[in-house]
Amino acid sequence: MNLRDIKKDIEYVIGAFIDDCSLFSSVNSKADDEALGGLLDDAVNLYNDLKDKVNMKGEGKKAYYASVRKELLEKTDELYAKLSGIVKQAGKAE
Repeated sequence: MNLRDIKKDIEYVIGAFIDDCSLFSSVNSKADDEALGGLLDDAVNLYNDLKDKVNMKGEGKKAYYASVRKELLEKTDELYAKLSGIVKQAGKAE
């Protein structure tokens, strides 16, 4: 695992989440835009935090990058769980 790979992973995973939020908002007129905006803010903050962590110099790069990747996946799962709740609420509103 190297720096370039982890940076690509961060961009891909968070970019996919942002695309999913945007798609849901455009397809569903009953979507809670305020809640989705908050999720997008959280995603952007996560992106910035992880990019800052990756750009820091340190010892044990492979283990450090593995921990950053694990954090990326765990926090993105949390964001998707929140998005799932918003989708369910929009489904109940119909």
